[in-house]
Amino acid sequence: MSRPLIAVTSGEPAGIGPDICLRLAEKDTGAHPLVLCDRDLLAERARQLNLHVALRDFVPGRAYLPGVLDVLHRPLVAPCTPGELDPANAPYVLGLLNAALGGCQHGEFDAMVTAPLHKGVINEAGVPFTGHTEYLADKTQTPKVVMMLAGETDKGPLRVALVTTHLPLSRVAEAITPATLTEVIRILHRDLRNKYGLPNPRILVTGLNPHAGEGGHLGREELDIIAPTLATLRQEGINLLGPLPADTLFTPPVLSQGDAVLAMYHDQGLAPLKYATFGKGINVTLGLPIIRTSVDHGTALDLAGTGRADPGSLFEAVREAARMAARKHS
Repeated sequence: MSRPLIAVTSGEPAGIGPDICLRLAEKDTGAHPLVLCDRDLLAERARQLNLHVALRDFVPGRAYLPGVLDVLHRPLVAPCTPGELDPANAPYVLGLLNAALGGCQHGEFDAMVTAPLHKGVINEAGVPFTGHTEYLADKTQTPKVVMMLAGETDKGPLRVALVTTHLPLSRVAEAITPATLTEVIRILHRDLRNKYGLPNPRILVTGLNPHAGEGGHLGREELDIIAPTLATLRQEGINLLGPLPADTLFTPPVLSQGDAVLAMYHDQGLAPLKYATFGKGINVTLGLPIIRTSVDHGTALDLAGTGRADPGSLFEAVREAARMAARKHS
């Protein structure tokens, strides 16, 4: 296929999203990136950053041109100053998401990539909003999605999916149920096959407790919930290893035995991943009917307009979305 057309939402206008989107003009990611943003905002931010970027209005079917950034113009609601949040622009931010999602659903775009937004300011605008992942799941009527972060390390790719995401630690154990584990593992297995091209993906599964429960002495979730669920899923042909102690799973000899890790909770999986892939990690939403990747960092309001924002994660997110799209069409 020709270069996959990837819709890139520029996110919170007062953050670093516009800054790093501008940098896509200088990097060949194997994609045809299309930035959804206010064109004047991009032009002004380019002037502030002393970046000489050629901006071109998007025309469907127009070929990719190196060094030129295609822009799908969406006007800001209110003027924007780097680093200064304004709830008035919350509808603008959500409008970018809706336009990218709609384009993916109708086959106009091959995938979407999201630059960071600011959840708090959207809520201040009176719009209940918990995050990109939940918003896209709701809009696509997807009952269950899985958060997976990924990145390259000196030992190869590291992929870490989560059973639970943004839960207080005190509520994690009660959320680890056979039904939840089964649903998450099936989605992870399916998307590793369909979106990553792995015919028989090997999934390393952590335990919940220290030492994976130490035979029941440090907790019984491994014995009563995790191990029996894994045994049932192995009968479906899913290649699972675990439950494994998380403190030794994230070592090269163990990681070499798997294609992805499934961690029980947020920090258990993402702390080692972000240490190993800092600045180059990405977020992938599994289970959606579209391809969506994202940066693994926030809006960094203090860096907006300074030229110090690192675009590495965005480059990787666009590159990975393009790879997935190419596999889908191959």
